Amino acid sequence: MKTLQSIIFAGMVAVGTLACGSKGETMKTDIPQGRIPVKVLSIEPQGSNIQLQASGKFTTDDETMLSFKTGGIINQVLVGEGDKIKKGQLLATLDLTEVNAGVNQAQLGYEKALRDYERAQRLLADSVATLEQAQNAKTALDIASQVLDAAKFNLIYSQIRAIKDGFVLKKFANVGQQVSAGSPVLQTNGIGKNDWILKATLSDKDWALVQEGSAAKIFTGVETEKSYAGTVTKKSQSADPMTGTYSVEIEFSGEKPSYLASGMFGSVSIDASELGNSWYIPFDALLDANGGEGFVFVTADDTTAIKIPVKVGKVLPDRVQITGGLEGYTKLVVTGSAYLSDKSAIQINP
Repeated sequence: MKTLQSIIFAGMVAVGTLACGSKGETMKTDIPQGRIPVKVLSIEPQGSNIQLQASGKFTTDDETMLSFKTGGIINQVLVGEGDKIKKGQLLATLDLTEVNAGVNQAQLGYEKALRDYERAQRLLADSVATLEQAQNAKTALDIASQVLDAAKFNLIYSQIRAIKDGFVLKKFANVGQQVSAGSPVLQTNGIGKNDWILKATLSDKDWALVQEGSAAKIFTGVETEKSYAGTVTKKSQSADPMTGTYSVEIEFSGEKPSYLASGMFGSVSIDASELGNSWYIPFDALLDANGGEGFVFVTADDTTAIKIPVKVGKVLPDRVQITGGLEGYTKLVVTGSAYLSDKSAIQINP
């Protein structure tokens, strides 16, 4: 019995030794000693289309700030915010005491100049007045006429009238308030439903990528999952002094929502083209990213890893955009970077 147990034990040891030897053989690699195994990705620069996301508010392309031509004290504001208005409707007036006095003075000045001119013509006919005196009287009459026209013009625009059918969006001043010439009193827009646009704001970098005519998808705050086809129709040429952002206007190019109101929130996805070339790499390939900079490992000879600085662009859900630093390189190390230092010896694995 003892002999049988010894034979069984010896057999188990032999099987175990063979198994270990077999396992050891499968774990062997062809990596030379001192080289770090890595995987690489072939990369090429590309100028690709991207989707820019922005938000803003709906408005119309005929929103107008209405004001008085002259300064003064407001006598009447006949409408409120949200009121529907008709073209030519009187909306607000100034106290016209001072303006009317100016018109009366101009009228009296014109009448005097007219009398002087007629007298000068009669005296010229009788050879009592000279031609120069008659000409001066005509010039004075012309000046008085222009002054009277200006006074009447100021009288007309001491009232605010609706320039088209629409709505009052905002009221900036009230009765009794003193306003200067040109100060906004009312903001109005047109009544048409075909004029709605989305005014969205972009950073200077994104603004530069958008072109007039670019296609867009418009979203409203009411139907968050539904998009409407749109087109970029205008780009602002100056930054907002308060925020430093630039605005773009997007018009509907097909179906429009029927429930829009001025000031309603909306968002947009705009088709844009990147300026110049860029590269898109996996997250794991980027090291020590800080702000718009980071590092990656590349190889030019398949045996040595080189650590180079790169400029980081947009961070997308599944990749990172590199906007500079990879010029002249075609192979990027995507795994094993954590074990590398500059000029480490590498072995590329499939």
